[in-house]
Amino acid sequence: MIKSLARLLLSVIFISGGYNAFREPGNRPKKVADAGIPEPELAVKANGATMVVGGAMLGLGILPRLAAFILLAVLIPTTIVGHAFWKEETEAGRKQQQTQFAKNLSLMGGLLLVMTERKAQS
Repeated sequence: MIKSLARLLLSVIFISGGYNAFREPGNRPKKVADAGIPEPELAVKANGATMVVGGAMLGLGILPRLAAFILLAVLIPTTIVGHAFWKEETEAGRKQQQTQFAKNLSLMGGLLLVMTERKAQS
């Protein structure tokens, strides 16, 4: 039961953040374009949709290890492109992006834990 609750809690950020990115890409496509990724708005929306689906799978316990792998696969480029603190020109901007970068590293750790879970023995 604790593992199910943990996966549910971990899924919230992916479902809410993914939905927001899909619904309102905002300035995300500019960062994506600056990184040289083609079709930046489509890339942002696809990334958001993937996070919603992966987050829902994780939260509902549907193939949680696969869901965690998918979320990790989209979170890595999201973190590098979206939270490039080393490119920030102001101290405030750098600190804000460092916080978001660190948060995403923590999420990656949680996803890795889910990926290494073993099925319960009957």
